[in-house]
Amino acid sequence: MSEQRTGRDGEPYDVAPGDEEEVRIGPRLLGYGAGLGLSVLLTAASFFVAGTDLVWQPSIPVAIAVLAIAQMGVQLVFFLHITTGPDNTNNVMALAFGSLIVLLVVGGSIWIMGHLNHNMMPMEHFMRTGG
Repeated sequence: MSEQRTGRDGEPYDVAPGDEEEVRIGPRLLGYGAGLGLSVLLTAASFFVAGTDLVWQPSIPVAIAVLAIAQMGVQLVFFLHITTGPDNTNNVMALAFGSLIVLLVVGGSIWIMGHLNHNMMPMEHFMRTGG
């Protein structure tokens, strides 16, 4: 999150992200360019896999899922700067919590809709009784 630096008096102080003293644009642009290139390559590969007959048809969903997971990894590393460093613990925890919330909302919605569909009166019974 924040970087520890020492001042002229030798006392440590924190520097917020974006407030770094020396900003080198070249390495950052190179990283973003590499991320963009990999993202475009993975997107093109997904469209190729979905639209070609060169891939065994039952394996297409698996191939697209693998490419989607790789795309998520590229986005996390190159654009969100999620790394394994000790200063990234809060970012990883926030990402995990957000993923848990999304999983709970989507899974709970599917669970509720499935039970509603199962417990709903059949349409032919509804039509015979007149409502």
